[in-house]
Amino acid sequence: MIDPEALVENQVALAAAYGDVVGVKSSRSAGDSNCVEVGTAADGTRILTDSKLGTNSPRLAFTPSEWVAFREGVRNGEFD
Repeated sequence: MIDPEALVENQVALAAAYGDVVGVKSSRSAGDSNCVEVGTAADGTRILTDSKLGTNSPRLAFTPSEWVAFREGVRNGEFD
């Protein structure tokens, strides 16, 4: 079962640690605000947000090795 309090604590911690990371919209975006943004923190952590939610978007954080594994999975069709 998901602990809502733990999720809130996690998001507060991510906002404190990575709130200044600016995301870049996907080049495949149609120009509207419904897309994923990816930013890179100084320590190499990738931060994903949902642009349609603006500053209210939950943040997902990926270590550099997690990001490489995800990117390779996309290239290899693992999520098709």
